[in-house]
Amino acid sequence: MRVHVADHPLITHKLTVLRDKTTSSATFRALTEELVTLLAYEATRGVRVNEVTITTPVAETTGVALSEPRPLVVPILRAGLGMLEGMVKLVPTAEVGFLGMVRNEETLEPSTYAERLPDDLSDRQCFVLDPMLATGGSLGAAIEFLFNRGAIDVTAICLLAAPEGVAALEARTAGRDVTLVLGALDERLNDQGYIVPGLGDAGDRLYGLA
Repeated sequence: MRVHVADHPLITHKLTVLRDKTTSSATFRALTEELVTLLAYEATRGVRVNEVTITTPVAETTGVALSEPRPLVVPILRAGLGMLEGMVKLVPTAEVGFLGMVRNEETLEPSTYAERLPDDLSDRQCFVLDPMLATGGSLGAAIEFLFNRGAIDVTAICLLAAPEGVAALEARTAGRDVTLVLGALDERLNDQGYIVPGLGDAGDRLYGLA
């Protein structure tokens, strides 16, 4: 598994505001969208393209276009929805699927409660969106779900991760073509499975407690 931690002052600045417990949900949502667009530049570095010929106002030249089938973006509900706009702004022609996963707060194990994905993901590049990589259970299960449908490679984009989650994800995806792009790698998990220092529950901070 390839791991890339973004090292850019704008990303660190925006993450600092996200971490602040006084940041409003409206500001949190706007900053999350901006952060994902920045992270997506790194995440799409290996996106597949084909060479094309075009004519400019001056001359004929060659460039590239995204290959078919188009990339598939998969936010993990509900918190991953807050990352979707930032991703599709950068890759507007990508298709979007959804995975609903919930973590049991006692066992910390994930379960899938909803999915809207093609039955066959053969030859597809997939980008999974999940703000927090804590224990690695939900993201690992989501990535396994996509590979079981035939995906060829999966890139996960997370705002924050704990070392324990990165290690768990690496172990679970051994032998698979997986890339992990992070805004920051934090210190550890606490006894409740939350990232420290982290930013709290991303879903609650994006959308409230409902």
